[in-house]
Amino acid sequence: MTGLGQRAMIMAAGLGQRMRPLTNGKPKPLVEVAGTPLIDYGLSRLTEAGCDFAVVNVHYLADQIEAWAKAKSSPRIVVSDERRELLDTGGGIVKALPLLGEAPFFVVNSDSIWIDQEKPALARLKEGWDETRMDCLLLLCHPARTIGYDGHGDFNLEGDGRITGRSAKGAAGLAYIGAYLVHPRLFADISVSKFSVNLLWDKAIAQGRLFGIEHQGLWLHVGTPEAIPLAECALRA
Repeated sequence: MTGLGQRAMIMAAGLGQRMRPLTNGKPKPLVEVAGTPLIDYGLSRLTEAGCDFAVVNVHYLADQIEAWAKAKSSPRIVVSDERRELLDTGGGIVKALPLLGEAPFFVVNSDSIWIDQEKPALARLKEGWDETRMDCLLLLCHPARTIGYDGHGDFNLEGDGRITGRSAKGAAGLAYIGAYLVHPRLFADISVSKFSVNLLWDKAIAQGRLFGIEHQGLWLHVGTPEAIPLAECALRA
């Protein structure tokens, strides 16, 4: 049986519409920041955290991401094919569940870049995991420690790490920055194939089983071409 965080899902099936024209002939995960494809940043963090197996879902320009995956030797990468239908963030994970095992696994967005401080963020997620209290543990960041992000945050976080709700419009909250640990049981009894993981997060909030930790470094939000030079500047610094 695999251990905590040894397996991961990398979400790479999006259309990358906000990144056009860079994504007219290239999937967003392969757009480069400081000479490195976006998807490689998350893969490197997963490798550092002890992950030895990753599932990558594909849809838009899928052949290019499959070629990228074949060129990687570690961790082992298996492709989950969503060419026929894009299944959204929840449905994509459900399709890949048979490959992800029975232990809590990481989920990382393929366009997520963060800069760690002394202790890596994914190691902090593993340390913070409590099997008895939580079904999902999100990596969050204060908007003041983000670059290229103009939102007000997504969630309210209590002192014990429990997420108690979503940030009201205009109110300060913590931004979800594209990485989390999740137990497969969160996806139990799902009867639809295409849905957003937000539906399950809201259910977990209602049950008091969605938690978060606050990232202490920087998060680089690379959602548009204009955000790339800002991220490159932060990485150089």
